[in-house]
Amino acid sequence: MLQALRHRVSAALRQTAAMATLILAATLPNGAHAADAKADYIIGPGDVVRVNVYQNPDLTLETRVSESGTISYPLLGSVKLGGLSIAEAEKTIATGLLKGNFLRQPQVNLLLLQIRGNQASVLGMVNKPGRYPIEVTGLRLSELLATAGGIAPAGSDTATLVGVRGGKQFRKQIDIGLLLMEGNERDDPTIENGDTVYVDRMPMVYVYGQVQRPGSMRVERGMTVMQVLANGGGLTARGTEKNIKLHRRTADGKVAEREAPLSELVKDGDVLFVRESLF
Repeated sequence: MLQALRHRVSAALRQTAAMATLILAATLPNGAHAADAKADYIIGPGDVVRVNVYQNPDLTLETRVSESGTISYPLLGSVKLGGLSIAEAEKTIATGLLKGNFLRQPQVNLLLLQIRGNQASVLGMVNKPGRYPIEVTGLRLSELLATAGGIAPAGSDTATLVGVRGGKQFRKQIDIGLLLMEGNERDDPTIENGDTVYVDRMPMVYVYGQVQRPGSMRVERGMTVMQVLANGGGLTARGTEKNIKLHRRTADGKVAEREAPLSELVKDGDVLFVRESLF
């Protein structure tokens, strides 16, 4: 009877352990990712953190990281956290408490309350412009644009990234449409603290004269003069495809006028004039 009771207790313990494993798996499906994020984020000036030490509530501290990257912590004084990952910051504080003989086995937990030290700005034709925290290293431009709600309907397919790399000013234009079609990470730059991403308005071309629907329209990729005319409803009964005038701004800011063949690619700001047929 005693042996049967032991078997039942053992089976119950195994079942309890299995249930605990299932509960943990259900509540923490991305535990590895959470650990990676904790290791990846680099603390910066302005971040607000909370430090907890196990079984030592008097050492709990909620504070802001100074511009020099330090915090003032009980017993240790000024502690440099700027430039460290969260895991490294926890180790730094624990090491200080251990070496100072304040605690024998300090267990330090650091919680990031507000991200102010690592941010990037998204401006222009996006759905939610503003400043956004860089929560993990390796954040891509496409991910930042997604956080900003994506490009607005009136936005361009090209984004401009401005920042500092290696102590020098950095500026790069990224073709978002091409990036999404090819999915090449080399053309999807990583975002760093202080970067600014700007999305301009969509490129426009203007057509007037003898067309059915004169006015402005979006310049699509590889758009030709003929496609502009087709998008404008085609020519009127009095219009002609001959001697279509193209007005285009040159590098010096002046507007030059010339004839444009139907196969010519149009550019942002071009103005087309369709003449009236003489016969």
